[in-house]
Amino acid sequence: MGNLMVKTQVEEVKVFLDSSVKTLECYLNDITISSLLSEKEGDKAYYKGIISNLRRLLVYCEEGLDACVIVAQNTSFNKAAAEKTLYKIYHQCIDEFFAPKYDLWYEDSRAAYTGKNAISFREEVPRSIQLLIAQLEEKFQHIREELEYYETDYRTKMMQSKG
Repeated sequence: MGNLMVKTQVEEVKVFLDSSVKTLECYLNDITISSLLSEKEGDKAYYKGIISNLRRLLVYCEEGLDACVIVAQNTSFNKAAAEKTLYKIYHQCIDEFFAPKYDLWYEDSRAAYTGKNAISFREEVPRSIQLLIAQLEEKFQHIREELEYYETDYRTKMMQSKG
């Protein structure tokens, strides 16, 4: 993949991460477990787990954004560093969104055929969480499709360099 294409992807991912960070920060700064319970009675531990997963996702997105800013600001574009950054973002941010650490929600692979959102929760959740995830999902899906190349290409390059 050419330098210009990789640089363009870094810029696109930077915009995506900036937007995602703002959305997650806004939600997490205003939400409490008590407000979630008042919105919808449910399992307090489950709600805490979801908030914890969202915080982890926020941290990964912030780290990815910082890395994109550094790569984009370098006076001489380093394609290898950019590709490594995009690979890491794919594995931290995108994977954490679609398959979070504690498995409190999951991606329903059949959703593409039904026209519904792909993210399903293990238990019922308050509407604010559903809306947040739905708001983020389309953007995460788009970036996942854009970065899938790095899933195989970067790993292949690393294996070849070891061999």
